Amino acid sequence: MIVLDQNIVNVALPAVQSGLGLSSENLVWVVNAYVIPFGGLLLLAGRLGDLIGRKAVFLTGIVLFSASSVLCGVAGSETSLIVSRFLQGMGGAVASACILGMVATVFSGRREQAQAIAAYSFASAGGGAVGPLLGGVLTEMLSWHWIFFINAPIGATLVLVGMRVIPGDRGEGMGKGTDFLGALLVTSGMMLLVYTVVDAERVGWGAARTLLLGPLSLLLLIGFVVRQATAARPLLPLSLFRSRSLAAANIVQFLMIAGMFGLLFFGTLYLQRVLRYGSLQAGLGFVPIAVVIAVVSLGLSTRLITKFGRRAMLLLGLALIVGAFVMLSFARVDGVYLVDFLPASLVMGLGFGLAAPAVMGLGMTAVSSAESGIASGLFNTTQQIGGALGLTVLSAFVSARTNSLIAAGTTEAEALVGGYHVAFLAAAGFTLTALIIGTGLLKATPPVGVEQQSTESPVQNAPAS
Repeated sequence: MIVLDQNIVNVALPAVQSGLGLSSENLVWVVNAYVIPFGGLLLLAGRLGDLIGRKAVFLTGIVLFSASSVLCGVAGSETSLIVSRFLQGMGGAVASACILGMVATVFSGRREQAQAIAAYSFASAGGGAVGPLLGGVLTEMLSWHWIFFINAPIGATLVLVGMRVIPGDRGEGMGKGTDFLGALLVTSGMMLLVYTVVDAERVGWGAARTLLLGPLSLLLLIGFVVRQATAARPLLPLSLFRSRSLAAANIVQFLMIAGMFGLLFFGTLYLQRVLRYGSLQAGLGFVPIAVVIAVVSLGLSTRLITKFGRRAMLLLGLALIVGAFVMLSFARVDGVYLVDFLPASLVMGLGFGLAAPAVMGLGMTAVSSAESGIASGLFNTTQQIGGALGLTVLSAFVSARTNSLIAAGTTEAEALVGGYHVAFLAAAGFTLTALIIGTGLLKATPPVGVEQQSTESPVQNAPAS
């Protein structure tokens, strides 16, 4: 639901702008007002899950997300919509920060945990792929209001079922880690960093505001690191990063997601602006990748991880993603979907379906159960920052290449495709870097079945790195 909402809005933006009379300058804040609190609150929310209890924090986030979705749907002005989207981003962060932590503690057997992480990976990737399709369907058949209203019944069902089936947990207690100064530094630093990145796409990286706010956000984050090194009860214990597996897995995920956002964004633009697909057709174009991810994540990946180990499947998946981006870099101006887009998207789905569960498993099994909430928040943070930074960098490459081709006298379609080629090759470079880092820093892991078949928690028995 949360990942779907991030992508479903993009398709409906023209309808939202027309319905509320938003200016082009303010329209971007329908997206940014969600992204900024979401990226900024993940670490704090993950730590609160460790201290208060993950079930309570998760359900609170779902309630806030669902209620604010209704407020978005009934919004009658741009101000009310933007404020409601900010609240929705807060709810999304609070809910999603605890999910991987719950997976790591509730599902204790290694094979069972691998299956649960694979299902989580499918939900994340599937939501991203299906978002454009569902957004087009709801907007065209009903109205843009329903892209928000749809969250209300889903959220209500989640709360009712979650109260019954999610095991209760007490948490360590607020006295174990109430680092309020650290929370203030990291939350303000992350929000300001996300704001600077998304705003730089509009005002430019050389603008005075970007040059002022960028270093300021980094200073806040540096202050947070210094605080964690000296605090008696840090929000994010730096000892976590002594685990080479956790640190490397987060770096690999950061680079992988930075590249994947390029597929979702520039792949959609290629279908719509070059192949002249409508919003609904473009959404349907991403259905095959969602199907492949579902088949691989929910069935194939667990068996392969059980047989060959997580590291091997991660490296294979990353290699497939690199190959898929290289294939997309040959997409033609007069291209055909079945030739220029579908084969690469199928390879991409196979690669992501293998890599995502493996990298999450490698990272989450490297921490203790008491730290799984903050580790979950850290993983979600690297996803959000990786996506935001990756898309910004790729957009800059596309703009530069497209403008240079137009200046050289090429047609608009040729210039656009030339820009997309650069984006896909850069995304391949991100993923190739992730592959090199994973090869060098992640230790070879034995098959899951060899690691542990008992019902003991894997995080309690993880070897020291």
